[in-house]
Amino acid sequence: MTMTHPGLPWQWGLVLLLLICLLGVWAVIAPMSQPGNGYRWKLLALPVAGPLLRFFTVRPWPLWILRIGMVSLFLLVIVAGLFGTPIPERNFATMLTWNLWWTGLIISVFFLGSAWCAVCPWDALAGWLVHWRGWRRTQPAGSLNLRVPAGLRNVLPALLLFIGLTWLELGFGITTSPYLTAQLALLMIILATLSLAIFERKAFCHYFCPVGRTVGFYSQLAPVELRPVDPDLCARCTTLECYHGTNTVEPCPTHLVMGNLRQNTYCTSCANCSQACPDQNIAWQLRPPSQEAIQDARPHWDEAWFMICLLALTLFHGVSMLPFFENWVSMLARVVGAPGQLLSSFSLLLLLSLLIPVLIYLIFIWLTRWLIGSVLAYKRFFTGFAFVALPLAFAYHLAHNLNHLVRESVGFGTLLSNPLGMATQPLSMLEKHHRYLQILIPEDVLFGMQAGLLLFGFWISLKVIRHRGHSIVPAAGWRLFPMIVFAAGFTGFQLWLLMQPMMMRM
Repeated sequence: MTMTHPGLPWQWGLVLLLLICLLGVWAVIAPMSQPGNGYRWKLLALPVAGPLLRFFTVRPWPLWILRIGMVSLFLLVIVAGLFGTPIPERNFATMLTWNLWWTGLIISVFFLGSAWCAVCPWDALAGWLVHWRGWRRTQPAGSLNLRVPAGLRNVLPALLLFIGLTWLELGFGITTSPYLTAQLALLMIILATLSLAIFERKAFCHYFCPVGRTVGFYSQLAPVELRPVDPDLCARCTTLECYHGTNTVEPCPTHLVMGNLRQNTYCTSCANCSQACPDQNIAWQLRPPSQEAIQDARPHWDEAWFMICLLALTLFHGVSMLPFFENWVSMLARVVGAPGQLLSSFSLLLLLSLLIPVLIYLIFIWLTRWLIGSVLAYKRFFTGFAFVALPLAFAYHLAHNLNHLVRESVGFGTLLSNPLGMATQPLSMLEKHHRYLQILIPEDVLFGMQAGLLLFGFWISLKVIRHRGHSIVPAAGWRLFPMIVFAAGFTGFQLWLLMQPMMMRM
């Protein structure tokens, strides 16, 4: 018998739907204000966070110690997955990876930006295997140090890997298999190591890593950024230690020049720039949330496709957890004349889940351009408005995974004493019912958080539409109505998904 989580109550859904309509009306009729740069607060000046940040960013070895801790956990995941019990809810590998890490990672992005990339175990292991180094700079021994081919210097490889990992994760049931979870972890190590052994700097982090690129795009919504303290000082700099590094500090792994940096997308928070800068002119600071997605980030063709597909993939994850999804897969298999080929019908549904949102976006972009009557290229509208997908994807991504985190992580503490789950039995129906009742936070608080996240995502998407539309065509005004309907429609679909019973992951 498959256990399901209860969906968002209809009362919450009704209130949220009303607020969505009111915000949509406001976005149509409210006059457009001039965008500003907003506040900037130096985190190093804060009483507690400042010294802590200085400790981890000025010296290389504290961050290196954190990496050792993350690598240790990661290796434990591999050992538990390969040699532990195949029961997912009794195995450290599946519980940590899918219930705690994946949700915790998305939560951390909003507060800490791309901090995960600074302690990523895949990159750490790859660096140790290829370069045999600690925290000090070394010559790129063990690597061919080739330049990445021009055709791969974009985020489309990461997008293809993200789609492939989604196909593996859901099509082969990796989330419920400790053994496959460990194999997926090993695959990521192999990809990161091969990339570092062939290409210069950290091409895997820059172009290929699906998790890193997802974190990078979501970091545009974060209220933190690593930027120059005095931009004029960076403008006068001719040595560019932030880009080239020094004799002891590695160069920027993703080829960023701090004086020109306007978005978090490719920053891995490695602190190389802050350690290399001779004037100590680079520091973390607070800023208005979602500042980049609303107005600062520059639109690019490949990045636009990643953001739209990111929204589609988050929705597909939600659809795949519906109790009747397996019936859809079986029914589609019979329709296409392959009743025993469930993987083929699943793959077709995944493809449709990508195509349908993209087609809807293409249509609404066309309607917006037609209504405005602009002579600007269609591509300008496509790339400019793609940022609307970021808050929508992030809000639902987190709201969906909160269910797994809050409802399925009960009892995780007992796994620490037996991470491999040796001599354990599957959860009985009584134990499952006990976990079902004893969630980590009150259920009404969970529902409020999910509703608040959807409302936050829609609100930010409206601000993106208004500011991006104003930057493309200053007199757009009410003619942005199609894009507002696009955001409201996808938020409504996300709300419907959250109101459905959702299958427990394990």
